[in-house]
Amino acid sequence: MIVSTLEVRADALHIMWTNGVTATYPTLWLRDNCPSAFHPQTDERLLDLLTLDPSPTLLSADLTGDAVTLRYADGHVSLIPEALLSAHRPGHPAADPADIAPQLWRADLTAAGIPRFPAAQLLVDDDALRNWMRQTAEVGLSVVGGLDDRIDSGVDVARRIGFLRETNFGTTFEVVNRPDPNNLAYTAVTLPLHTDLPNQELPPGYQFLHCLANEATGGGSLFADGFALAEDLLAEDAEAFRLLSEIAIPFRFHDHEADIRVHAPVIQLNRHGVVSEVRYNAHIAAMFDMPAEIMPQYYRAYRAIMAKTRDPKYRLTFKLTAGEMVVFDNRRVLHGRESFDPSSGFRHLHGCYVDRGEFSSRLRLLAREGTDLTP
Repeated sequence: MIVSTLEVRADALHIMWTNGVTATYPTLWLRDNCPSAFHPQTDERLLDLLTLDPSPTLLSADLTGDAVTLRYADGHVSLIPEALLSAHRPGHPAADPADIAPQLWRADLTAAGIPRFPAAQLLVDDDALRNWMRQTAEVGLSVVGGLDDRIDSGVDVARRIGFLRETNFGTTFEVVNRPDPNNLAYTAVTLPLHTDLPNQELPPGYQFLHCLANEATGGGSLFADGFALAEDLLAEDAEAFRLLSEIAIPFRFHDHEADIRVHAPVIQLNRHGVVSEVRYNAHIAAMFDMPAEIMPQYYRAYRAIMAKTRDPKYRLTFKLTAGEMVVFDNRRVLHGRESFDPSSGFRHLHGCYVDRGEFSSRLRLLAREGTDLTP
């Protein structure tokens, strides 16, 4: 945007752009964000805010090319680019290429509607990588196909995004039937819809499950959009939604090597009051410890969302084949598995996690490199 007029007040600068947009910048904000306040290489702020007058006085503002020259009563002069002022209007958070609105879905998405991408392209083409990441963020779920018959071929795709998240299960993990399991994923029984590791202070973000073999009878994968479940619960039972979003419950995983616990609500809201996370795993939820007088209402609310996880209206079911990898937002999309017969064939998935922060960082870097931002 191009500046049209500048109006100077002692405590603020008011700007109108040629397209009619207006904004008011407090004088202290202008001093705190003067380009001279930042390190030229790291772009980290060097200015100590406490060295400034708490109420600095702005004397004048003039257009200088594509920047605004500001003069203050303490003698300081700032040269602030128009683009910076336009991008950081108070009350209007700066655009973020990683801020992708979720597209909620239910069973009518069908397995055929899940975004699918070839691994070979994602490994070499940044435009393809960005497109895949955007669609995965929108839907919360995608399938990558054509992976090499190699245990780390799925990990190679994950590393195109960022660092892997290490947990008490390791940096990568094998989902196979084990004789001595410490988690239901390592058995052949039905695994109801859930999110992974809700007992962690920060549950892992995106999960990658690469199918190396799926020859057993049964073993279909289950998925549901937790955001859609929460949205429908809010519409149908606002009190249940409130309880699940306000009351923290205990989650716990423990074996011979770890005992990891946290209290957190099942539904997490962001600063705008919008659902940003679902933390649901009935097998890792510990004994409820809220006051007794709250328990009846809370159990009713908990049963309400549990019932939705069993409702076919929300559930997608499909069977991964060797060379496919399912990728999903573990803090949004619930996943599970149908039981299988281990005597009928081998089933082996290789998994890892990449946190949401790494995922968002990669999207921003791809945008900075000049890739097309059109969805």
